[in-house]
Amino acid sequence: MRLLALTLSAALLVSGAAAQTIDRIKETREIRFGFRTDAAPLSYINDQERPDGLSVMVCDQVARAIASRLGADDLTAQFIPVQSDTRFDMVASGQIDLLCGAATITLSRRETVDFSIPIFVDGTSVLLPIDAEVTMASLSGKKVGMRSSTTTEEAVFNSFGSAGIEAKLVRFASHPDGIKALRDGEIDAYFADQSILLVNYLAAGLKDDFKISQEILTIEKQGLALARGDDDFRLMVDEILSQLYAQGTMEEIFRAALPGIEPSEALKALYVIAPTLP
Repeated sequence: MRLLALTLSAALLVSGAAAQTIDRIKETREIRFGFRTDAAPLSYINDQERPDGLSVMVCDQVARAIASRLGADDLTAQFIPVQSDTRFDMVASGQIDLLCGAATITLSRRETVDFSIPIFVDGTSVLLPIDAEVTMASLSGKKVGMRSSTTTEEAVFNSFGSAGIEAKLVRFASHPDGIKALRDGEIDAYFADQSILLVNYLAAGLKDDFKISQEILTIEKQGLALARGDDDFRLMVDEILSQLYAQGTMEEIFRAALPGIEPSEALKALYVIAPTLP
């Protein structure tokens, strides 16, 4: 009984600590966002060395709405760079309040953090030479690259394994490193979220020599990660996001982040099925 009481006490302490986000924001007049520096168009550092991208724009709107709700006109939004392999630990430890990056919602990740309602829908695709076959079988025995510590890595590993295709999987620390390796002929194909491939494809001027497959291995819903157990904060964030959907702001953000690109059918559906406001 004593052990059970101690366990319950510890659980309550953790839950209580996690539920203090709104109170801490009120007290400090600061909200801390984590963001990826190399996951354009969702989260990256722009030419002015400032955080940018669709997820960052969404979080900026979230910060403005939180400031309005709390009557905190002097609220400061701090954007903190994160790495793909430690980003969720930073959320769980309270170093950041919301993760504003390319974060796919998965059950395994929800063992560590919670997520808002989805803000984007993407999928794993592949960039390869323009004359290459666009089939997994054609990559048998070849070198294929992907960013390490991402859902893409898992998707590629599982897809090749399920198809019984053997290929050498090469992990990279960043997408630019992987794209460069493809251009230099060090790998035969590079896998990433379709949106990330598109931005790198256009920025690197690859249209004459490379192509992006229109087929995707996965459909991935992405959200803002936050600490587990903080129901009040999550509800506030979800209400704000629902309002942004209802106002059409989410679609406006997409068009600002990806000018000239049409939303996918999956993303258009997300605009329609977002939670209804009371």
